Amino acid sequence: MANEKFELPFYWNDYEDIAMGLYEKFGDEFGESKIYRIRFTDLMEWVLSLPNFGGKREDCNEGHLEQIQSTWVYEWRDNQ
Repeated sequence: MANEKFELPFYWNDYEDIAMGLYEKFGDEFGESKIYRIRFTDLMEWVLSLPNFGGKREDCNEGHLEQIQSTWVYEWRDNQ
């Protein structure tokens, strides 16, 4: 994305923004079953590395990660 520096930051509750970012990063490399098998420690690191993600590690919880996985699956399905 050429305009990343002009985009607003997003945080742990912005599940759709996170899911779209993960789908853009990994594309079809991760299908539904593979997304649900991702370790939460890996998922948290991937989210923290997304451009414009402004959340902090200490604000993350299991509920956020579960919701991110589900939303990522819906994003993946929408693109199939």
